[in-house]
Amino acid sequence: MAALPRPVRPGKRVHADYPTIALVLQGGGALGSYQGGVYEGLAEAGIHPNWIAGISIGAINAAIIAGNRPADRVDRLRAFWQHICQPPVLPTAPIDLLRDTLAYLPPPAATVASAWEAWRAVLEGQNGFFVPRVPSLLSSFEHSPDTASFYDTAPLRRTLEEYVDFDRINAAETRVSIGAVNVRTGNFAYFDNTQQPLGPEHFMASGALPPGFAPIPIDGEYYWDGGIVSNTPLYHILQSHPSPHSLIFQVDLWSAIGLVPGNLSEVAIRQKDIQYSSRTRMVTDYMRQMQEYRTLLRELLQRVPAARRAADPLVRKAEELASDRRINVLHLIYRGKKCEEPYKDYQFGRLGMEERWAGGLSDLRRTLSHAEWLDLPGPDQPFVTHDVHRIMPTVE
Repeated sequence: MAALPRPVRPGKRVHADYPTIALVLQGGGALGSYQGGVYEGLAEAGIHPNWIAGISIGAINAAIIAGNRPADRVDRLRAFWQHICQPPVLPTAPIDLLRDTLAYLPPPAATVASAWEAWRAVLEGQNGFFVPRVPSLLSSFEHSPDTASFYDTAPLRRTLEEYVDFDRINAAETRVSIGAVNVRTGNFAYFDNTQQPLGPEHFMASGALPPGFAPIPIDGEYYWDGGIVSNTPLYHILQSHPSPHSLIFQVDLWSAIGLVPGNLSEVAIRQKDIQYSSRTRMVTDYMRQMQEYRTLLRELLQRVPAARRAADPLVRKAEELASDRRINVLHLIYRGKKCEEPYKDYQFGRLGMEERWAGGLSDLRRTLSHAEWLDLPGPDQPFVTHDVHRIMPTVE
């Protein structure tokens, strides 16, 4: 399929209509290169989010975007993904040569090549990301949360320090929110650069998925991957205060909607999709209803005499709940090919990364080709969502 032409740059109009332009990045491991393609499309359209929220690999992508100058962000994102998708330890094997022709191979050969990439991640770790923990004679007697995992993510800290300017993040020119789970309490937590300085450990905590990765200590508490509780930070942005008109690009890596599986491999794929999709559309449906109630409440309060509004505490409380906020959610969802396997989230092969990146760029361009989707919603319908996959068939 021929690539769509680059859209007219709508950035100036979009920034004038929406005080908040948010980029919401779901977790999904190796699938996260799709989000890199989406961001490239936003950059070429002149749309620069002023709030980025992410979980797991979405948090790491958020760090690289917010931690670099706007002119450098796409290049730094691509460099990061090329870095972590290099073979980590073993030299190139004959099967690695298949990666350059993977798209042209029959499904069985493509599956073998893809499985090899995944097994390299299991056996070797991933370049600049994680390495297997070296077993020792004393490991059975150790009792420390810092080593309670199959892999060590110390390489990720060094990679983040190389690709991210944390002083830029903490200047808060772009708001950054990342989700993690407190291991001790089980409570979900957001680390936000408007409330505290953020360092590599905050982003590592958001991606510390057990039992592969150990929890990350922050201020005396240990944190795991936020995807354990909720894999998308969309609700965090939707319920924020103050809440000006918002354009939200929600980029999911798992599809809640899919086919009923017919074999055990498909069962494993479908189970992950459902588990980590976090029911984004359920959240948007709920928040749409809540925003309509808030708008209706605001219209009703305008009929209350001003004197009573000032004197009645119940009316003042209602005014706090009322809102005329307009919300526009553009939903993009990674749609993998049929040949993908249950290990797609840790298949970090270079060609797979490039294909997912290209898919994100294509989906964003298709989304922006509907110029009317960027319009500010009207007061009669204050919350709208758009999804290019709802009107266009997915190419398998």
